[in-house]
Amino acid sequence: MRQAGLKAFAAVLVTLGAYLSQAQKTSSLASDPLTETGQINANGRNASYLVHHLPPNAFPDLPPSIAASIASSGCLIPQTYAAHHPENVVHASLERAGSNDWALLCSNNRTVTLMVFFASAPQHPMILASAPETERLQRHDASQVLGFNWGIDPATPAQIHEAQVGMNHHPPALDHDALADSVIDHRTVYHLYTKGGWTLVDLPE
Repeated sequence: MRQAGLKAFAAVLVTLGAYLSQAQKTSSLASDPLTETGQINANGRNASYLVHHLPPNAFPDLPPSIAASIASSGCLIPQTYAAHHPENVVHASLERAGSNDWALLCSNNRTVTLMVFFASAPQHPMILASAPETERLQRHDASQVLGFNWGIDPATPAQIHEAQVGMNHHPPALDHDALADSVIDHRTVYHLYTKGGWTLVDLPE
């Protein structure tokens, strides 16, 4: 009888320890200014979410003028749930062949904006898309906690050519990079700057 009581007490201690560990972890995340946590209604059910961010100085290759500009406006760089290294800051030739341009996701006041900085006019960034951070969340593992799913990457002319395989009328090869704009594990679109404006690259249906 006494042994059974001791086993029950030990089980209670294990459960309590697990609870305290999880509570400590949650409290730590809530106090981390680079981690956004909360709950939203997803498909009629309350769901917890967690989004990690990085400050501009986590990207040492980002030109100082751009880093200073976005830092002064309060921008943080949101990281996808699949991130294994700093991401969502892109260096590519987006304006024309050989240009030295940058694109990034800026999270500020819970709104995420896709911004492009051309080397020819870095003080005048272009905004390609914007959405509340909570509209860019999805489940991705057994925990059911939602994570950030918006990612950007450079797309070379060769990568665009590969993405267009299967089209009946294959467009001419590009002479400069495009910007891949992805919802992880779902669809990717490609933004291309041409003839003084932005367009979406034609892809197979």
